[in-house]
Amino acid sequence: MNINPDRVPVIVGAAQVNDRPNDPFAGLDSLGLMAAAARGADGDAGGGWLSALDSVAVVDQLSFPELGDLSSKLAAELGATPQLCYKSRYPSGASPIRMLNEAATRIAAGEIESALIAGGEALRTAAQRKAARGDQGEDAMRAASTRRRPEAALDYGLVTPTDIYPLYENATRAAWGQTLAEAQRESAEMWSRMSEVAARNEHAWLRKAISAEDILTISPDNRPIAFPYSKLMVANSSVNQGAAFIVTSLAAAKRHGIAEDRIAYVGYGAAADEPGGVMARDHYSRSASMIVSLTRALEVNGAQTADFDAVELYSCFPCIPKMARRVLNWPSDQPVTVFGGLTFGGGPIGNYMSHAVASMLEALRGGARRGLLFANGGFANQNHTIVLTRDPAGAASTPRSFDFHADADSARDPIPTLAEEYAGSATIETYTVLYRRDGSVRVGVIVARSPAGERVLAHVPPEDMQILAFLTDGTAEPVGASGHVRREGAHAIWRM
Repeated sequence: MNINPDRVPVIVGAAQVNDRPNDPFAGLDSLGLMAAAARGADGDAGGGWLSALDSVAVVDQLSFPELGDLSSKLAAELGATPQLCYKSRYPSGASPIRMLNEAATRIAAGEIESALIAGGEALRTAAQRKAARGDQGEDAMRAASTRRRPEAALDYGLVTPTDIYPLYENATRAAWGQTLAEAQRESAEMWSRMSEVAARNEHAWLRKAISAEDILTISPDNRPIAFPYSKLMVANSSVNQGAAFIVTSLAAAKRHGIAEDRIAYVGYGAAADEPGGVMARDHYSRSASMIVSLTRALEVNGAQTADFDAVELYSCFPCIPKMARRVLNWPSDQPVTVFGGLTFGGGPIGNYMSHAVASMLEALRGGARRGLLFANGGFANQNHTIVLTRDPAGAASTPRSFDFHADADSARDPIPTLAEEYAGSATIETYTVLYRRDGSVRVGVIVARSPAGERVLAHVPPEDMQILAFLTDGTAEPVGASGHVRREGAHAIWRM
C-alpha cells in the first residue's frame, strides 16, 4: 500500500502524572500537572518535540478556574510557539478523543505536522486548599453544571452528571428486562474487573482489586450517591492527575528515529451528540448518538468488534459501558478498560480519555494490534469513538469528517414536549433517588409521561417512605408504573 508518510498520523509519546502532596499548597495545580505530563510525553517520544509543536490543545479544567484558558500558558511553559493553541469549550469526557481526531485530520490534510494534547485536574489539592483556608464556596462541579445547562431539570435536583446518568441506568434495566439485582450484579462485576486492571496499572489512582460483593454492599466507605449507584460505581474526581500525548506524522516520527514498535497509528473517528438538555432526549433506554458513534467508527475503519484486542469504554457510571458493550457486542466477561476506569484509574473530569490514550499506547506497544477508544461527555450527550492500531494500513491518511450528528438526528425518535405545569395521571419513564453524604434521602426524582405522551418531572419527598421503598427495593419494576402528579407549590409531587 502506497501511503504518504507526511500525511499519516501517529502517536509517538504519552505520559501520565499522579500528584500526592503531603502539603496541598506544595502540590501541582492544573497547569503544573499538564506541563509535567507534556514533558513526560516528550521524553517518552525521545525528546525534542515541544519546541517544534504546531498545535497545543488543552482539555479545559475545573480545579483552578482563576487560571483561565491554559492553552497559551502551557505552550509558553513548554517553550512552544504553535500556530494553533486552544482549549475545549468546557471539561467534557469526549474532549481528548475529539482533539486527537482533530490533530490526526489536520496531519492527514497537511495543515500541521505535530500536536500536543494535554489535560490535568487537581480537584483534590484544590479542595484541600479551600478547606485549609476555611473557604465554603460553591462546589465547582455543581457551579459549572448550572452555568452550562439552564433548564427545568435543575429545579428538580438534576444538576450534575451524578444526578443524571442514573436516569439511563434505571431506564435501560427495565428495557433489557433485568431485575434490579441482575442489573446491579452486571455493574458490580464490570467494575470489579476495572479495579483489577487499575491494580496492575502503575498510573492508576486506586490500585486495589475490589470484589463485586464489596461494590454491591452499602457501607461507610461505599455510601449511596444516586440510586442505584454507590460511591464505588461512580467517577472518582477527587484526584490530582495529568496526562498528555504527542501526535505527529509518520515522516516526522521516522526523522526522530522512533522505532516502529513504539508507534500507534491513528485511525478514523466518529462523533455524534444528543441534545444538550437532559429533558430533550428521545429516550433514556438508548442513545442514538452513542449507537451512531460506535457503529460508524467500525464502518469507516473497516473493522468488526472481533478485530479489537482491547477497548476503553467510557466508565463515568455503569450505564455508559453497559450500553456501549451491547452496541459493540463486546463480551461481558472481558475488561472494558485499559486504564482502570473512572472509579479506580481516576476521574480527572474531562481528561480521563487522555489517560486511556496513554494506556492504549502501552497496550499496543505490549503486543495488542488494534484498540478502540469510546468517550462520552457532557450529560450523557457527547460521544466520540476512534481507533488506534499497529497496522499502517489502518491509519487515517486522508482527511475525512468525523461529524455524524446528522445520522444520529435521523435515527432519533421525536422528543417529547416537557409539560412543566402538568397535573394528573402519568406513567414512570425513569427515576432516581438522590442521597446526602450521610446516606439519608435528599429527594426522589421521577421522569414520567402523561397519557398524551408529554414528559413530566415530579419529586418524591424524603418522608414518603412507601414510594421510596417501591423505587429502590427491587420487589417490582418502577419503570412503567402508574401514578399521579400533584402540583404543590413550586414543584410537582409524585403520588402512587
